[in-house]
Amino acid sequence: MKKLKIILSFIMLGLLITSCNNDDDQTAKYPYAVRLTDAPGPYDEVNVDIQGVEVMGEDGKTVILNIKKGIYNLLELSNGVDVLIATDSLEMSKVTQIRLILGTENTVVLDNVTYPLSTPSAQQSGLKLQVNQSLQEGILYSVLLDFDANKSIVNLGNVGYQLKPVIRTIEKATSGSIKGMITPEVMAVVEAKSTTTLLSYSTNVNENGEFMVMGLPPGVYTITLTPTLPLLPVIKTDVVVTAGLTTDIGILVGL
Repeated sequence: MKKLKIILSFIMLGLLITSCNNDDDQTAKYPYAVRLTDAPGPYDEVNVDIQGVEVMGEDGKTVILNIKKGIYNLLELSNGVDVLIATDSLEMSKVTQIRLILGTENTVVLDNVTYPLSTPSAQQSGLKLQVNQSLQEGILYSVLLDFDANKSIVNLGNVGYQLKPVIRTIEKATSGSIKGMITPEVMAVVEAKSTTTLLSYSTNVNENGEFMVMGLPPGVYTITLTPTLPLLPVIKTDVVVTAGLTTDIGILVGL
């Protein structure tokens, strides 16, 4: 009888271990990726030193993603071009915050001269981007960080330049884009304004006169291009945006 009890004890222990292992194997996985893009700006280069990306769940749990550390020239990532900077498989179904950690090797190049970008210590410890994302098991969720180089560089005069990042998070699966071109090829600000919510989103054209406004909620928009003088603004109405798609409005002629 004693031997039987011992044997039964080992069997129960084995079943318990197997059950625990199966529970671990059945933990839900949520693939997650963070990509980086930018809007054009009036600089030769804007180089940012990316050292880490973290995400936080609704329970406050933080996960450090697998990061591609390095220095990225933001001006190479405009008009629909983006790059993968971090990825991982999460065990949480909701993400409430993304934390982007910068290094100190940030620079801006203007007229072929490189200037260091001073970065406040609070930003080096992590730029907190508030999000509200619900993930689906086994389906890759990709979020795009739209780093606006033009608005992120502060000219301090004789002191130099400072980096104060202006970043917008874009969920590509639930938003759309508008792209086009202006001729003649001049610098211009592009504004896309929703006809229903009246919210507006802006970018700049690049050196070829091309532009793309990303991260637009589905709906109808009015596009206004404001070029440098003496050219007058160009307006195009009733531009329809569909989630997951890019609407091409073609070439707009400045007058």
